[in-house]
Amino acid sequence: MKVRLGINPLTWTNDDMPELGAETPLETCLAEAKLAGFAGVELGNKFPRVAGQLKPILEAHGLALVSGWYGSNLLERDVEAEMAAAEPHIALLAALGCTAMVHCEVTGSVHGEKQTPLHHRPVLTDAQWDVLLPRLDEMARRLQARGIAMAYHHHMGTVIEAESEVDRLMAGTRDVGLLLDTGHLTFAGGDPVRAAARHAARVVHVHCKDIRAGVMQDVLRRNLSFLDSVLEGVFTVPGDGCVDYPAVFANLPDYEGWLVVEAEQDPAKAHPLTYARMGHDYLAGIT
Repeated sequence: MKVRLGINPLTWTNDDMPELGAETPLETCLAEAKLAGFAGVELGNKFPRVAGQLKPILEAHGLALVSGWYGSNLLERDVEAEMAAAEPHIALLAALGCTAMVHCEVTGSVHGEKQTPLHHRPVLTDAQWDVLLPRLDEMARRLQARGIAMAYHHHMGTVIEAESEVDRLMAGTRDVGLLLDTGHLTFAGGDPVRAAARHAARVVHVHCKDIRAGVMQDVLRRNLSFLDSVLEGVFTVPGDGCVDYPAVFANLPDYEGWLVVEAEQDPAKAHPLTYARMGHDYLAGIT
């Protein structure tokens, strides 16, 4: 593995629940990310989305832009329309030297609905798979032409959540890259070690999100929503949960890219700099 360590700013300020960390300025997120030892950050809701504004801010902190989330609606519109909608985001990533785009199909998703239990998430029919897969592949090819890999993010509460759905995504596409998210796959009942072994050649980005196993069992038993599960503390930084990271990484010997700490927690309960350092130091010690 040849990796760089990055972090998602939701450690400090949450995108899906902006009230978490709402008072924390971008300056604090960036300064503490650098202080914790990270080389880069993913986009967050407090980042300017104009390259000429964002680049000098990141440079002042000695940080690279790793990537940024894009939620598509390819089940509802064609690739031409999706590329047009994504263009400002794609242009920003390209201008700041990103080589991968975090991509998730969000049609019908429930991960942002605090009152909706996770088991109400959308499940694709065969006909919907037949629409989505070729559109993802075509969009991935268009991104490749811009020097950016599509890093598909399987995500709780969305149409591609379970390990079997990740397998079907990989089997049904050629150009789509995989964002392996250890926490989401574990939460969905999958095995990130097995997924890493099965799809190593397609992994273009890695989110290192750990799971508190006892909390996971409790929130699943209670049929909570994704956001309420976050508030209960289901996620934590790598090394503080049940994910076997040495085994995951052993199955990715040729991976070159970012390992991104992404631990959605309530910053009032999980002190951001403390947990950022924990995640960084754990990964630095095993890679």
